[in-house]
Amino acid sequence: MELRDIEIFLTLAEELHFGRTADRLRLTTARVSQSVRKQERLIGAPLFDRTTRVVRLTPLGEQLRTDLKAAYDQVRTAIDAARRTARDTPATLTLGVFGPHAYELAPVIDRFRSRNPHCELLFREVHFSDPFGALRAGQVDLQTCWLPVREPDLTVGPTVITDPLLLMVSTGHPLAARESVLLEDLGDCVVPRMEGSAPAYWEAAVLPSRTPGGRPVPRGPGVATFQEIQAVVAADQAVCVVFAEASRYYQRPGITYLPIRDAPLGRWALVWRTATATPLVQRFADTAHELDLAAARSSSTAPGG
Repeated sequence: MELRDIEIFLTLAEELHFGRTADRLRLTTARVSQSVRKQERLIGAPLFDRTTRVVRLTPLGEQLRTDLKAAYDQVRTAIDAARRTARDTPATLTLGVFGPHAYELAPVIDRFRSRNPHCELLFREVHFSDPFGALRAGQVDLQTCWLPVREPDLTVGPTVITDPLLLMVSTGHPLAARESVLLEDLGDCVVPRMEGSAPAYWEAAVLPSRTPGGRPVPRGPGVATFQEIQAVVAADQAVCVVFAEASRYYQRPGITYLPIRDAPLGRWALVWRTATATPLVQRFADTAHELDLAAARSSSTAPGG
């Protein structure tokens, strides 16, 4: 006999009325009747005498109510105690972030913390050289990641950041004197070679292997972190396509950022491992979806915004 059926039986034994029992348990009268019939078939004898006017427990029903009541109360007490413990026990959520994303997501983080005061929110930096390693190793519960993400074991959640793509060059580079560039200009430059385990399709969203006209984009020094990218750019060994956040947070001597007129808008989303998603992961994602920071930024940077 399932716990819900026991609850229906005990409530009906107390109310002795199918309608009131259904209302109290927020069920239909048909569901209550179905449960009672199932219990009687399981036991092999009637538990209630019922007519159009009266519902009474049979002697067997009286015995079953006495035997079940104490055990049912103990089960409910144990469940309620477990819920209170879970509610009062501090939980931990680890958010993986690229670069300055903890600052970019501040409104989401603040609202999530206010709604989940018992949750300790931790942060771990993620690098493009191994974009999904920490997630798959369980070192982070969810993280930011630029799109697209086409990994069968990962869930792609709401888009949280939209940012134009810029070209980072040294101040001594021939392109530095221009006001903007085109993606076709990459064919005349050298870009860094990403080291690590990043999928080729994912890298190509920022650093394409060919220009729109089909020319190859030469690869140069290998890099594994953003600081290494800035070092080779400042040394005029390469140029690099980056998100506009770099110009907001990483202004460095000897480096300038140029708009790329024909580049698509870059997008970052929350990503988590499907098999290990927790309620806290879903709550954080729901909070991000509710605030919709990406849409807010897109409207603020639109013409006339």
